[in-house]
Amino acid sequence: MAHAPHPTNRLAQETSPYLQQHARNPVDWYPWGPEALGRARAEQKPILVSIGYAACHWCHVMERESFENDAVAAVMNAHFVCIKVDREERPDVDQVYMAAVHAMGLQGGWPLNVFLTSEAKPFYGGTYFPKDNWVKLLENIGQAYAGEHRGELEQSAERFMEVIGASELQKYGAQNQPAAQEADHPALQTAGIAPEAGPAGVSDEEFKLLVYNLSTSFDREHGGMNRAPKFPMPSIWRFLLRAHVISGSRAVLAQAVLTLREMAWGGIYDQAHGGFARYSVDGEWRAPHFEKMLYDNGQLVSLYSEAFQLTQDELFREVVYDTVEFIRLELTNAEGGFYSSLDADSEGEEGKFYVFTKDELRDILGDEEPLFSDYYNCTAAGNWEHGRNILHRRETDAAFAEAHQLAPGVVAELVAGWKQKIMAVRAVRVRPGLDDKILTGWNALMLQGLTDAYRAFGEPEFLVVAERNARFIEANLRDGPRLYRTCKDGRASISGFLEDYALLIQAYLSLYEVSFVETWLREAETLTAYVLSNFFDPTETQFFYTDSSAEPLIARQKELFDNVIPASNSVMAHNLRRLGRHLERADYVALAAAMLAQVRHLVVKEPQHLTNWASLYAALLRPGAEVSIIGPEAEPFREELNRRFLFDAVLAGTEAASELPLLKLLKPAGEARTAVHICRNQACLAPVHSIAEALAAL
Repeated sequence: MAHAPHPTNRLAQETSPYLQQHARNPVDWYPWGPEALGRARAEQKPILVSIGYAACHWCHVMERESFENDAVAAVMNAHFVCIKVDREERPDVDQVYMAAVHAMGLQGGWPLNVFLTSEAKPFYGGTYFPKDNWVKLLENIGQAYAGEHRGELEQSAERFMEVIGASELQKYGAQNQPAAQEADHPALQTAGIAPEAGPAGVSDEEFKLLVYNLSTSFDREHGGMNRAPKFPMPSIWRFLLRAHVISGSRAVLAQAVLTLREMAWGGIYDQAHGGFARYSVDGEWRAPHFEKMLYDNGQLVSLYSEAFQLTQDELFREVVYDTVEFIRLELTNAEGGFYSSLDADSEGEEGKFYVFTKDELRDILGDEEPLFSDYYNCTAAGNWEHGRNILHRRETDAAFAEAHQLAPGVVAELVAGWKQKIMAVRAVRVRPGLDDKILTGWNALMLQGLTDAYRAFGEPEFLVVAERNARFIEANLRDGPRLYRTCKDGRASISGFLEDYALLIQAYLSLYEVSFVETWLREAETLTAYVLSNFFDPTETQFFYTDSSAEPLIARQKELFDNVIPASNSVMAHNLRRLGRHLERADYVALAAAMLAQVRHLVVKEPQHLTNWASLYAALLRPGAEVSIIGPEAEPFREELNRRFLFDAVLAGTEAASELPLLKLLKPAGEARTAVHICRNQACLAPVHSIAEALAAL
């Protein structure tokens, strides 16, 4: 006999699809907030905080085994105030309790399950627990906290609080290094910088060491870093493109190109439809963890677009166009907002939507199956689990054509036909779950990706989609100078975090530079002023992750290290440098250098975790130009200049007059002529009147 469904708990009222998935659990879940924390204090009960996200495979497993089980739920409800957190909506809560689990000497990951005192201080935690282990743990901790061991657990929590409360600058000793003496907000003190060193103490010798330290971790056979599982980590390869541009190193470019090619050929990339999965479980990019995240795909569109600018490799163009199309079809709402992710699972099985047995391929492709299977490395035994195959490539179309005695153009035609047939079959399969909440920071990464794609390819549709998304953000996620973190079904909630502000400022600066619509530059200016007033910590010359007006957590943290998304402080430092040059705000430019000075020694020593800072290091070492275009041909001039990879350049322009600092003193060169003004280090060249002359000067 089927059980009647459980009545819904409080999570049914939440905007997060992940929380709503738990709304019919027998667990008496609360969302994170004053109600749950108040109850724990009033009843002097310990808290269990369980953190996950919608596309997380093991989160679903633990829900099925434990949280949907009446007997397990009864133990949880008896001993604890139970709180469910979507880490994508509340990265601040996730950061604090992930730091606690690391302080306990544990690896961390999701689902993240942490036990807290009634004051929300952590004393024990872990990730996925099988059901029987989980019940034993719940009973042991519940009884210990209710009995004579509560004092020991609270002492333990205080020890972890000391670790969580220390800033990353303190923890890693970065601010005790000599670089810190070179910085003083708002203006940079130059005293104490060696004569050959640039702003923040950067130097050619140290930069070489930085690149060398990064290179020791490269996988020189399959690309990426020398480890498994393999994450795309776009900021590492974007840094290598910049390191190549300023140094001319072919080896650095070759490692980036190898990585991009291997990812584009691998199973981590959806060969039939475009879009990248979150990571590869093996070292060869072959077997993905199948969830597709907006934040990865936005950054990878940026990376492949920039790599195309430098190499003109057609594979990179194809990846950009197909990934943007995947986002348009699968992760875009009717108003132009971007959804968060697609799940790894369908019908309760990981990857089922994307994989095929040899028999299925014969049915789909008929006589062309053997050729298809050679191209995508499919076998009768299967190249993955249960006789199934993940489509992946190992060679160029030219090499494949030669090996199979095909005319060069034939392969592309065959592949296009194969993709249509595969997609027709996928269209009738049960689809992976969609997480349809809209996150400001992640939307900003996709918006940035679209601006980078528009720079590289000049495809009008990319700009249309970008501007539509920016208008969606303005209409749905803004509150005056403030941002919301998330919205769903027209309901915005949760104060924005530094990540949201920093990534949106970055995207708006880029949107201005590819459109010359001044609104976007002014919005970036407004948001930056808000961040300086509400997030900045003058004692460490860095920004807190949370707004000063947000509900306080047990610690107020700063994000210094890149993860799958670049560290919000590093993004903000780049923004200050770019916006400062656009608006002639020397204090912003100096603050960016001062922020780098605080972490410079750490960046050189541990670059694989700080590559977005390393890109700022490269910019301070070889500063780009300020390029101003004025005249009737400003638009086509801009489009042509943007096709090139112009490292650290800022671009401003207008057809007539403008009050922007880089433009207001310039006069149009006459009715029919457009002038390009190029300045570096407060010195300007004579204006030029053609793209060829401008590129020569750059």
